[in-house]
Amino acid sequence: MSAAQEPHARTTPTVTLPGRPCSAAAALHVVGEKWALLAVREIFFGNHRFEAIARNTGAPRDRLSARLRSLEQAGVVERLPYNERPPRYEYHLTESGRDLAPVIRALLDWGDRWVLEDRPVVMLHDPVADAAAYTGGDAHAHDLDAAWICRTCGEEVVMNTLTVDVRALGWDRSGPREPAPSDG
Repeated sequence: MSAAQEPHARTTPTVTLPGRPCSAAAALHVVGEKWALLAVREIFFGNHRFEAIARNTGAPRDRLSARLRSLEQAGVVERLPYNERPPRYEYHLTESGRDLAPVIRALLDWGDRWVLEDRPVVMLHDPVADAAAYTGGDAHAHDLDAAWICRTCGEEVVMNTLTVDVRALGWDRSGPREPAPSDG
């Protein structure tokens, strides 16, 4: 089992959703609303306070507040105090939230390719510097051009090499299987 497949402590209760049993559907149930992912993006970018997250997402304040609460309940973000009087909190990504970084990167890449003509946000990769200490301007930093690599064989993954193995009981790729006729 690869590191990506290792089980982690669940941060939110398992939910039963209509349609095909699927981890993508369950994930979208938690983070699939626009303001939720944009809040995760802002916290990933280093904006931890509500005012900055609201300003940079353009979300209505009541909706953003509700999304941050649901992300906190799901274990994607955590609120940490930064002021006692009056009580004020910052939002930080948990391990679960940090694991959404490739999702944010994929959305940025897709938007760069298919939606916008310019690249308003570019992710940089610096293999030398500690990412947490990166201050920019380092000669080692370059635009991230990430690939999807299979940890088992080390090869780059391309769409025509993928197949789907549906393991949900009673389902196959085309949908729910009809029950076998009884021998009665």
